[in-house]
Amino acid sequence: MKDPQTEKGIRIVRPANGGKLTGENGAPLSPPQGWTFLPAGDAGVTRKVTSKGKYWRVEVRKGRRTISLGIWAPGDTILQAQQEVQAMRSTEEYKKKKIYTAERREKKQAEYDAEFCQAIERYLNFHSNHKELEHKLARVVTAHAIPIGSGTVARTQLIPIEERAAHAVIAWMRHQTTFYDDMKIARIKGERRSIRRQLAQISVNLLAGYREGKDIDRDCPLQKALDNL
Repeated sequence: MKDPQTEKGIRIVRPANGGKLTGENGAPLSPPQGWTFLPAGDAGVTRKVTSKGKYWRVEVRKGRRTISLGIWAPGDTILQAQQEVQAMRSTEEYKKKKIYTAERREKKQAEYDAEFCQAIERYLNFHSNHKELEHKLARVVTAHAIPIGSGTVARTQLIPIEERAAHAVIAWMRHQTTFYDDMKIARIKGERRSIRRQLAQISVNLLAGYREGKDIDRDCPLQKALDNL
């Protein structure tokens, strides 16, 4: 039985050695004559080409993610899509919309920056003796965690912001106040996760001293990490 997607001219293919392609079953493939490759990166052009319903998408697996490298499609379809998108982007209306979108994105990012920093401060909840350090730590972790494309837990919407803030603090401390980055971790299933849990508990215990208002030694790894910034 023929695949209806293939019948429409749509296929998912994978790169192989020597610039070759393979199909879903691993068999070698060659793009039809007159087709060219459009690398991923310009979503507007890609959408126009794929709307024609005749293309091969080149995908690779990286861990649990599937990443598109681009598409193969008829050369004249790609050229027409590029010309149409270029014409649209040259209009004053498009330029104004782009400026508006960028300003809106920056405003939204600034609002999230402030909201996330406040969530971190609520999580830290240091004693009044250590409020200055609380503010500094919150700003440092926020700057590290929230940039778009950072890939950190702060960018997910799957968990409440309070949990994101707590995870961001512990993750930052794991790299800045422990020897985690220099550890040689055995390739045993669950070993890395177990070590992270142990280090997280050490960080939680360290933060507890600041919440209780205890006198903190200058050799405290958190103090040293912040002093070195």
